[in-house]
Amino acid sequence: MTIKYRDPAYKDPIQHPRYTGIPTFMRTPYGEDWAQLDIGLVGVPFDGGVTNRTGARHGPREIRNQSSLIRKMNQSSGIDPHALCTIADVGDAWVQSPFNLETGLAEIQQFFDDIHQHNVVPISAGGDHSITLPIFRAIAADRPVGMVHFDAHCDTGDDYLGSKFHHGAPFRRAVEEGLLDPLRTIQIGIRGSLNDPDVWKFSHDTGMRVVYMEEFYDLGVKAVIEEARRVVGSGPTYISFDVDGLDPVYAPGTGTPEVGGFSTVEAQFMIRGLRGLNLIGGDVVEVAPPFDPSGNTALVGATMMFEILCVVAESVAARRSGD
Repeated sequence: MTIKYRDPAYKDPIQHPRYTGIPTFMRTPYGEDWAQLDIGLVGVPFDGGVTNRTGARHGPREIRNQSSLIRKMNQSSGIDPHALCTIADVGDAWVQSPFNLETGLAEIQQFFDDIHQHNVVPISAGGDHSITLPIFRAIAADRPVGMVHFDAHCDTGDDYLGSKFHHGAPFRRAVEEGLLDPLRTIQIGIRGSLNDPDVWKFSHDTGMRVVYMEEFYDLGVKAVIEEARRVVGSGPTYISFDVDGLDPVYAPGTGTPEVGGFSTVEAQFMIRGLRGLNLIGGDVVEVAPPFDPSGNTALVGATMMFEILCVVAESVAARRSGD
């Protein structure tokens, strides 16, 4: 069926009324042909690595739904990622063996291996934070990457309840596997009560820059941005955003909320402050819709995913043009 539009702008699906159509990330086209893509938006509906409250497996579907509220252009930065890059929702890296954690992570890696072989830059919605490890196994196999990590937790723990691959340990495993350069890693927003005072010792011992919330408020957003830029430098850098880095008044729908976090606008400022870095992908994780029937946490997740998309699209376009 050929639709005749009264308004020529409606030829662009992103400009259709936001309550219409099949939900995709940011109303981008859905496509499994990755040959012409610059950036693939990926859902990873997996929370097999959660240590307490499950529900992040439902994150990608609700983030897609709430992302219909996202328009084309970032009003603050002026970036229109759709004008810079070819972008599509490439579906879900869903797991056929969700009851076996290590097998599940291997399945996720296979999906991202395929994306990476097509030279598509991934921006993903989880899922719990264990998903970042298989993403790194795919995109950082040739060389370790740097990372700007927003979170309440360093996620550099060790074995827990008999597993090394839960959502509290992906970045310890990534360093051990030679995928993540700890000297080019900054972790922002760390806080909360502990059972072990040395739980994040691995971050400090390997040289990661850990910005606890007390220091965050002492320094201020602008200084934290400058510190992040200093730490990661000009090398390939990944952005990983756990919504529990935000104070739970902004994102109650998450598995491990920690009171005393940064705000949504502070998060937006920090992501925008990463413009011009050599960005190779990103993710938003730990959105657990069952804990927030209002949908607000998923909207926050969609918004942070859009902010990451904007700075990554600008970086991809710059590399393509040789700037």
